[in-house]
Amino acid sequence: MGMMRPGRCVPLFRGSPAILSAGVLILVTAGAARAEDGRPGSTVQLEELSVESTGAARGIVPAYPGGQVAQGGRVGLLGNTEAKKSPFSITSYTDTFVRDRQARTVSEALSRDPSVRATQTTGAPFDSFSIRGFPSGEGTSGEIAFDGIYGVAPSFRVFTDYAERIEVLKGPSAALSGVSPNGAVGGVVNVVPKRAGEDLTRVTLDYGSVATGGGQLDVARRFGPGREWGARVVGSLHGGDTPFARQSETTGVGALALDYQGDRFRGWLYLLAQNDRFDAPLRPFQLRAGVPVPRAPDGRLNLTQSWEYSDIDDRGALLRMEYDLTDAVTLFADAGGAQTEVQRYFQSAPTILNARGDTTSTPQFYAMGIARSTVDGGARARFDTGAIHHALVVQASTYNEDTARQFPAGRGAYLSNIYAPRLAAYIPPPITAGRPRLSDSTLSGVSVADTLSALDEHVLLTVGVRRQRVEAHNYLANVGTLSSAYDKSATTPVVGLVIRPWDAVSLYANSIEGLSRGDVAPLAASNAGAILAPYVAHQIEAGVKLDLGRIGATFSAFRITRPNGEANPVTRSFAQTGEQRISGLEFSVYGEITPELRVLGGLSLLDGVLTRTATAANLGHVPVGVPDVQLNLGAEWDLPGLPGLTVDGAVIYTGRQFIDVANTQALPDWARLDLGLRYATVIDGRRTTFRANVLNATGTRYWTGVASFGTFFQGGPRTYLLSMSVDL
Repeated sequence: MGMMRPGRCVPLFRGSPAILSAGVLILVTAGAARAEDGRPGSTVQLEELSVESTGAARGIVPAYPGGQVAQGGRVGLLGNTEAKKSPFSITSYTDTFVRDRQARTVSEALSRDPSVRATQTTGAPFDSFSIRGFPSGEGTSGEIAFDGIYGVAPSFRVFTDYAERIEVLKGPSAALSGVSPNGAVGGVVNVVPKRAGEDLTRVTLDYGSVATGGGQLDVARRFGPGREWGARVVGSLHGGDTPFARQSETTGVGALALDYQGDRFRGWLYLLAQNDRFDAPLRPFQLRAGVPVPRAPDGRLNLTQSWEYSDIDDRGALLRMEYDLTDAVTLFADAGGAQTEVQRYFQSAPTILNARGDTTSTPQFYAMGIARSTVDGGARARFDTGAIHHALVVQASTYNEDTARQFPAGRGAYLSNIYAPRLAAYIPPPITAGRPRLSDSTLSGVSVADTLSALDEHVLLTVGVRRQRVEAHNYLANVGTLSSAYDKSATTPVVGLVIRPWDAVSLYANSIEGLSRGDVAPLAASNAGAILAPYVAHQIEAGVKLDLGRIGATFSAFRITRPNGEANPVTRSFAQTGEQRISGLEFSVYGEITPELRVLGGLSLLDGVLTRTATAANLGHVPVGVPDVQLNLGAEWDLPGLPGLTVDGAVIYTGRQFIDVANTQALPDWARLDLGLRYATVIDGRRTTFRANVLNATGTRYWTGVASFGTFFQGGPRTYLLSMSVDL
């Protein structure tokens, strides 16, 4: 364990005593939703819900046969929609899938999605992604939605303890989900929280290499004459030494939730908190210009010193309400928010100096507070005009975020090597007083969307529009005086079409836009402080979805074009002169080949091009961090003659990725093999499941994905995971 240093005083849990219970925050989960596990022998079920876009939009979509993915998911303000009736590409991973993989974070759970790649590794104190070749989650504003709402989930790492579904809505979605806080346009990741269905008391104990262990308690109950009241408790504690040298981690997660399901009124309250501590957290690397990418080191090695640390404390709450004004009209309102406290002291991204792997690093102290709040409201209505059925949604929303930060200049640079990390003497952090204001922003908008259906939902047309306003103030770092102000607006439309010539076949197409806040010209620019207009990304997509009852598949083709700001190399003026385009083909398959053999996998082929740039030599180059191939092949098999025993395996492949726009430095392609084994049985009348997983079973040494600013991580080493869960 690392040494406790001055200024480090983040407790395991913070918050009101009303939120804390026995050191475990309790998540109150709501909704009388039922979702079948989908696998033979499964007994735990939740109440089944309609997946119509204007129905009980807060429920969960039932699982598809095989139990690994759901039959649909949330499509922004359209609510829960069956995949075969949606003009967008969406994948929803079930709690069963997450538990069987022993995935502790959303990033780990999405490792088998062919459209998604993590741009960090498991030993880092944050999660970030690439979705359809575009970055997500790279800033300090959390970009993972919680029950469809931004500003509630933790900002850096989101744990799976409280997730019933983890959904990925692929492509831009400003008209459906609003502006993503960091401006992501490749897709939206949404966590659907666990809700009280059938009574449940589940205890899970787990252990992972090198010496990390812990446990989870998951309890659900419903009360009242009609079981209209519900509660669910989810809490976990984990700690110990990780597979990375000198690194230890301690995490606590928990929540309390209450819900009420009346005849016309429904209400949900979620309270959520987690604490995530690292000693010697992994940091991304950057590469000096002109230096070739060295071969990846052993994944167990760690350049971070034992006295460097990261402490992150998150608390969040969300209140949701619905009232059926009539059988055809539902009013809804949501209010929530979150607070993130960050205190860390570790090296800046180590710079690799040469092909031998020598590095230089400078420790920096960093203290930040992020306060977020969100409010929305609107109405859903169903009505007919002749033979056309309408599902109309109107929504207004506001998201606010305030950030304060202390970030003094680092000192005490030290040298090391990626193949032979060196220990450095403790360097005291230069802590200063106070935490000056850094930024504040308000994202507000009004949306309206209508899904028109005819011929018994064999033809569905979705049209919508959102008027979005982005207001922001930026303050001088470590000073807190106003440096720039921002107030821009944009209108983003959406059109989607589904034609189902047969019940098992859906042809779909969409045209939709994404919206990102325009950059502020940096101090080095000749027009420093100038604010660019919002970036508008545009996607067109078309594809076919198959649902054969036990096996499903999707094939799609898309093109996303997004502008970006850049500095002119001659005039040094910063302007929206850059643009990149990513075209892609995606194929996914899921479900049961036989009741004993289940598959989940897919392929993404990406063609990224810089279509506009101020540096003529870079025109036509591949954007940073966009591989040409992403392949996932996974299957699980119930062994014949051995009831309850299942083997699981997956191959994950990622093609070459450039780390610079000049396309002179590239990470090589890599492939990883994950294996698993589980045994489900009944012991003393209690359902018990044993799980064993090996990540990176072959011990492949590789570099992971590339962030948009050109940093990258080493891949994780061979990692062993064991767990036992018992339903009491």
